[in-house]
Amino acid sequence: YMGNDISILGEKEICEKYSIQRPEQLIDILGLWGDASDNIPGIKGIGEVTAKQLIAEFGSIENMIQQSDTISNVKLRQKIKEGTEIAMMSKMLATIMLDVPINLNEDDLKFKTPDFNTLKSLFEQLEFKTLAQRVFADFSKKKEVPLPDLFSSLENKEEEQLTEDGVSSIYNTPHDYQLIQSYDELKKLAHSIQPSSLLCFDTETDGLDLINVRMLGLSISIEAFKAYYIQMPASYEETCRWMEVLKPVFENPQVLKIAQNLKFDMQVLLRYGVEVKGECFDTLLAHYIIEPEIRHNLDLLAKSYLNYETVTFEQLTGSSTKKTSIADVPIEKLKDYACEDADITLRLYHILEKQLHENEGHKLFKEIEMPLVPVLASMEQKGVHIDTDFLNTYAAELQIKAKAIETNIYELAGEVFNISSPKQLGIILFEKLKIIENAKLTKTKQYQTGEEILQKLEHKHPIIPLILEYRGIMKLKSTYAEAFPNLVNPHTGRVHTSFNQAITATGRLSSSNPNLQNIPIRNDEGREIRKAFIPANEEFILLAADYSQIELRLMAAMSGDESMFESFCNGEDIHAATASKIYNVPLPEVSREMRRNAKTVNFGIIYGISAFGLSERLNISRKEAAEIIEQYFNKYPKVKQYMEKQKEFAQQHGYVETIMKRRRYLRDIYSNNSIVRGVAERNAINAPIQGSAADMIKAAMIKIYEEIQKRKLKSAIVLQVHDELVFDVYKPELEEMKAIVHDGMIHAMPITVPLEIDMKSGNNWLEAH
Repeated sequence: YMGNDISILGEKEICEKYSIQRPEQLIDILGLWGDASDNIPGIKGIGEVTAKQLIAEFGSIENMIQQSDTISNVKLRQKIKEGTEIAMMSKMLATIMLDVPINLNEDDLKFKTPDFNTLKSLFEQLEFKTLAQRVFADFSKKKEVPLPDLFSSLENKEEEQLTEDGVSSIYNTPHDYQLIQSYDELKKLAHSIQPSSLLCFDTETDGLDLINVRMLGLSISIEAFKAYYIQMPASYEETCRWMEVLKPVFENPQVLKIAQNLKFDMQVLLRYGVEVKGECFDTLLAHYIIEPEIRHNLDLLAKSYLNYETVTFEQLTGSSTKKTSIADVPIEKLKDYACEDADITLRLYHILEKQLHENEGHKLFKEIEMPLVPVLASMEQKGVHIDTDFLNTYAAELQIKAKAIETNIYELAGEVFNISSPKQLGIILFEKLKIIENAKLTKTKQYQTGEEILQKLEHKHPIIPLILEYRGIMKLKSTYAEAFPNLVNPHTGRVHTSFNQAITATGRLSSSNPNLQNIPIRNDEGREIRKAFIPANEEFILLAADYSQIELRLMAAMSGDESMFESFCNGEDIHAATASKIYNVPLPEVSREMRRNAKTVNFGIIYGISAFGLSERLNISRKEAAEIIEQYFNKYPKVKQYMEKQKEFAQQHGYVETIMKRRRYLRDIYSNNSIVRGVAERNAINAPIQGSAADMIKAAMIKIYEEIQKRKLKSAIVLQVHDELVFDVYKPELEEMKAIVHDGMIHAMPITVPLEIDMKSGNNWLEAH
């Protein structure tokens, strides 16, 4: 034990404290629970107790995700499904990297005053402008702190400490934050801000449900260190009247609108009859382009760029155990919190706007990410109709199927057991049935029974395919057929998913509440779920449009390989054409198996597949797989050159980029660990292709949305899933919409390879797919 309430815990004490078997499992607990002090989010709604229980049961986050369908608590299971990406990112943030190449000399760790001239020159060379400001400010404020005497005052100790550390906050930074509480004051404010060329704003609401949310107030800033908080009336009608006063500013296309997470604020204002028009700047999205793989919340950005500690939402409303509703927070506190948000966002704008230009990200920001915001906001507001009667019936059918399979499994096992229990299943498979010798164990000494393991054992015993089928059916039942009806908004009769624009490192959109990106399509039972997605009413029909083999086409364009380019220009089946080349047979003689293998190779190459990986997928020898890959590169030599160039570029710059200059930073490209470096090299090959496909679908969405708005059509975009767009189309507009969609997708971005769009309409998503 040390002073100041600091305890030193060994392995045994850590395991006892957190109910784990190994100290490193604490990383998994933090991945679920989060750690506010280190900006690790964790899964929303999962606390310390639940995190401990889950890791005690599953051993790791990866095992928990793989076996999440075995979790009986429906709400918890749903939280995990929705929070999979956040959990994995949080685990990464909580992990201390042990393979960073550092040659440690303890003498170098002693504090020394730097050579400021050398440091200034280095910062200028590396363009570390923000860091330079912070470091020089730090040293300029350093001063000897005298020992306190008996008569020293302890007042303002916190504020003095903040100044000494060089960290700014609302307590030690001069500011002018004003409260607006009357209609007359609002009119004066509107008049005073009207000449401004920019407007930074932030809404305060009583929740996150954008269909029914109530706006409590609105903060506005047009110059640094000065902001206003408008406390809105209690009634919806009166708030709409107040917003009419501000409407001319928000709808003036000449005024630049600035916000943090603009999509949310845009939808809030729309509920009160105000449309945000003209050029906009979202600081969250700007930072996403600059640093795509870290968090983008305002508190973190303020600390990183301004060396400023904001008042956090938790400080304002209290901890989870003693939480106060934001509507009940004292108005002076709420005013300071809201004004600070608008003020800090405005100050960040000036920094991030310059960085976008310096990082060559401004074109991507201005032409793709910002124009996409109103498109996604519209999709979220519109939502998609769900046939709950169909899902209820289908859930019952799946239960009957599962019961029948369950009976067959029990017969083959020779006993009844809990199929959803990894522990019991492992004992049946590897101890009773002895399917294989020396079965793999988890770190908690249980048999590994994950999907990937069982798929390799399918041919070993008839019970394995049945278990995989049973799991698939139970997942469909719990995750979709039973869960989706509960997600239908009672006021609209639709599901309103959230489209996340700033989560994936590749630039792809993701969705949550619910996640519509993972709706299964590989088997008949999974595809049936798409029947539940239906048009608004009998006057409408669904239209689905999908890019055909977009990533392979982008590979042909970006590598400049003439042979692959020619196949696409001739309208050939690319997988059959590839099979013809690597197996040296005429195109008409390509067998189904050859084509299937070629398809695996085509998509595997994009992801930098190895001979070992290909052999595993095709169930062939490693030698045969290596020969196929060699033949592939002989026939498509520029694909190989492209891959090597990408790895070389990543080594030189530390990142790779898409056609639109979206950067994927690959810090592990310099790792001494060959496995870690190998992952980075595969990302160097794939990220520009996957990222360019993401940019293309976004560009298409923008073009189509703007054309729909221009023509004032009743049809709308309702879903985006991978390379597919789904539209709720007014039947008299169907042919017009087909032409708009085809033109928008074909001409989304200029590339040299011809694009192909698969398009179909129907009374549900399955018919249209």
